[in-house]
Parts: sequence; structure tokens; C-alpha cells
Amino acid sequence: MSRILSTLAASATVFAASAAHAAGGAISGEVQRQPVNTSAIVMFMIFVLATLGITWWASKRTSSASDFYTAGGGITGFQNGLAIAGDYMSAAAFLGLSGMVYAKGYDGLIYTVSFLMGWPVMLFLIAERLRNLGKYTFADVASFRLARVPVRSLAATGSLVTVCLYLIAQMVGAGKLIQLLFGLDYAYAVILVGVLMTLYVLFGGMLATTWVQIIKACMLLGGVTVLVGLAMAKFGFSPEAVVAKAVSVHAMHDKIMKPGGLITDPISAISLSLALICGPAGLPHILMRFFTVADAKAARKSVFYATGFIGYFFMLTVMLGFCAIVLVGTNPEFLDASGKILGGGNMAAIHLAKAVGGNLFLGFISAVAFATILAVVAGLTLAGASAVSHDLYANVFCHGRATEKQEILVSRVAVLALSAIAITLGMLFENQNVAFMVSLAFAMAASVNFPILAASMFWKGLTTRGALVGGFAGLISSLTFVILGPTVWVAVLKNPAPIFPFEHSALFSIVLAFGGTWLFSVTDNSERGKAERGAFLFQYVRSETGIGAEGAVAH
Repeated sequence: MSRILSTLAASATVFAASAAHAAGGAISGEVQRQPVNTSAIVMFMIFVLATLGITWWASKRTSSASDFYTAGGGITGFQNGLAIAGDYMSAAAFLGLSGMVYAKGYDGLIYTVSFLMGWPVMLFLIAERLRNLGKYTFADVASFRLARVPVRSLAATGSLVTVCLYLIAQMVGAGKLIQLLFGLDYAYAVILVGVLMTLYVLFGGMLATTWVQIIKACMLLGGVTVLVGLAMAKFGFSPEAVVAKAVSVHAMHDKIMKPGGLITDPISAISLSLALICGPAGLPHILMRFFTVADAKAARKSVFYATGFIGYFFMLTVMLGFCAIVLVGTNPEFLDASGKILGGGNMAAIHLAKAVGGNLFLGFISAVAFATILAVVAGLTLAGASAVSHDLYANVFCHGRATEKQEILVSRVAVLALSAIAITLGMLFENQNVAFMVSLAFAMAASVNFPILAASMFWKGLTTRGALVGGFAGLISSLTFVILGPTVWVAVLKNPAPIFPFEHSALFSIVLAFGGTWLFSVTDNSERGKAERGAFLFQYVRSETGIGAEGAVAH
């Protein structure tokens, strides 16, 4: 506890000094300096202190590897559903998606709804089998009847890349939010978030992360409900009136309710659809949550509750975007000299809070947004650290002989390393739309983790050779397409034209992953391949019934 308080004190000193310095001068970058919002600062501090208190409480109850990774399996289905929703309703959902509806109208609506489409896959195909077969991470399932060392190495690599891409969106959202409200330099804002997420995971493990996510989910659902209610009250609670007014005042009023402006080619549209449908079933920080409940029934309930909470939230997000078009986009207070929204399009929902509720409500919604980001980055960091410590260190390098104490120590070192990586990437990708960055993470999860996980659970013919070739084909191709595409090759590396022409590439990488998995499995006539096919029946029975799944993981 003393280490938590001392680290917090040091961070607060840097934060206060930087804020004071920024308040006295111009802010660099795109975000113009705003008056310091005292209510926002107070609510931020209340949330931070409350969650650090939870971390201290959880640290007293986190002694074993099971406690650190899965909170001892003692989370109920309803609690886990709320935590999953809190994990999934990220900065991209609250800030990026509402900002996309604000900018693109109908296309933003389609983009928003698409993020819900992967949850039926989770409910009907993944949740129960995952809980029955695994222990701490989804790599336990992927390697259930395959060679442990190579398959866990592949799964851990895919998890780490996905986590890093997802972390970019959260760090950018956090940096922009704090920069806008406090006048704090973007770099210091990102560092502050990195320090806090490190504390949550380092000391509290999954138990602290779960309760931070539950509190955040309740705050977010309640806050956004009130925000939409206040905004809709100005239009007689008529969605039709809101949309009609938005169409009339938007700069693209003749196109705002027409599809096709956001994604102009069918290849990218299909790729994005595949990524959003298959991606959730490959996100390591979501899959890890199914091991925190007692059994498969609770895992199924978790998805049921999470789907309801997430669907309700996304409906509200759509209305946030349309209300912001009218109440923010026409108000000079929230626009710069060129007519662009202060802080960029990601801040549309934050400005809407001030437009309908003044500085006090702005402070509350800003605190909610900050809580949203901290809860998600904590889950991501824990998932990445688990991939390093449980999958790589304990089962690959130590061949299952590492002690729990050693495993937890390595996990905590990995937390520190991931925090440093997240801070660096957050600074590098400062000006990217956070919703788009999450779509890249979804594409990675859909191209690497999902094909191997699905094939291992449902296809008898899968072998280690097929899983490795298919998994690495998906990993390498998706990374290559991202680097050579418009997002990195042009926007980040400043080259004049992309080598790979499509922003979304999941269509190609998923086909390569599944195709490589199938081809190199059916042509595998080795004795090991035959044994792995023969072990499918035992795995299938356990995945359906849970018999024999009290914690042992077969290799």
C-alpha cells in the first residue's frame, strides 16, 4: 500500500506541476487551451482514489496465480457480464464512435452497430467451450490437444500484438481528453494513464481489474443515459426531430443519411465486417474474463448480460452523435477558427455534455470517460502480461515447471514493460481516430486468434503444423497489410501513397489464416498429426460437459 501511495503522490506532483505550467501558456498540438474545469478535476481525483482503494483491498486477496489471473473464479455471471461490458465499452465506443456518427452520420451508425455483431458468436459458439477447456488464457484451449510450446508461442504473440493495437486507441483517447480539459500536455496525460493502469494490475490483479470495470460500466451506462436524455429533451424526446435537424445543419447534409461515404470500396467493407464479427472472439482481454466465473453456465450468462448492456449502450452512442451535430457543431464555443471541433472529432460527446449540462455535468462525463479508459487499459495490460508470464514464461520457457511465485513475478515485470510500450505507442499515434485503431485490433484478433481457437474447438482435423502455418500466415499478413496500408505507410510514415491500397485487410488475412490452417493440417500425415486428430473426441466431450475440467489443462 505504501508503494501505491508513494507512486500516486509522485504522479500527482508531476500532474499538478504540468497542469500549472500548461495553464500559463499555449498548448502545443491541435487542442486549444481550455479553462481548467475544477469539477472535472475533483471527480477525476475521487474516481482515482476510489479505484486505488479497491486495488489496495484486492491486493490483500491476491496471493496465488489463480487470484491474479482469474480472481479465483469467484465472479458471478451478472458481475462478469457487467465487467465484460465495462471492458468492451472502451474509449473507441464512447469517444470514437460518437465522433464518427458526428462526422459521417449514417455510416457512423452502421460502424457503431457492427461492433455488436460479434457477440452472438461469443454466446453460441465460444463461451461455454472456452470455460470448460481453459484455465487462465485462451492459449490453454488452443494448445489443448496440440503441441504446447509452438502453439502457445503463436497464441501469445497474437495476443500481444492485438493488445498493443487496442492500447493505442485507449491511450490516444485518454491523452486527448485530459489535454482538452486540463490544458495538460498530451505526453504528460498519456504518462498519467500509464502509471495508473500499472498500479491497478501490478497490485490488484484480476480482482481489482474486475471491480474497476464493474464500477466503470455502471458509471458509463448511467452517465450516457442521462446525457442522451438531457440532449433529447431539447427536441421533445423525438429521434426523428433530432435526425431531421442534424441533416439540415450538417456540412454534408445531402450525404449524411446515405451509406458509402466512409468506406467507398466493397473489399474494405467486407474486410471490416469480417473483423467486427470474428474479432471479439479473438480479443484476449475479453476471452480471459470467461475464466473468472465458476462454470460454463455462468460463462454463458456473462455473455447474455454483456450483450444486453453493450447493445443498449451502442444505441445511446448513435443518438449522442446526432445530438452533437446539432448542439455542438453549430455552437462556436466548441469550434476552432477553421470550424473544426476543439480536440478533434473524438471529443464530440464531451462537448455535448457541457452543451446540455454545463461545467458540472461536463466534469462528471469526463470522469466517466476517464474511468472508461482506465478500466479497459487495465484489462488489456493484464491480458498481455498473462500471455507473457503464463503462456511464454511458464509453459514455453519453463515447460510447465515454473512456480506460482515466479509466474506472478514475471507477470508484474511484464505489466511494467507493457505500460512503457503503451505510453510510447500512444504518443506515436496521437492523431489517429480511436475507433479506427480498434478496428485494426479487431482485424488482428480475427486473423490470428480466432481461426486457431475456432479450429481447435470445432475441427477434428486440426494439427499443430496446420495451426502454426495458418496462425503465422494470419499474423504476418495482417501486420504487413497494416504497415503497408494507408494508416501507417501514409499517415504515420508520411509516404505519398500506400503499397497495400485498402484500409481494412481482414478479408485477405482471415482467408490466408483459415486456408493455411486447412491445407497444412489435411496434408499432415505424421504420427503426431494422427494422435492430435484422435484426441479430438476427448476434447469435444470435455468442451460440452466440463467433465474433468476442474483446472487441469491437457497438453
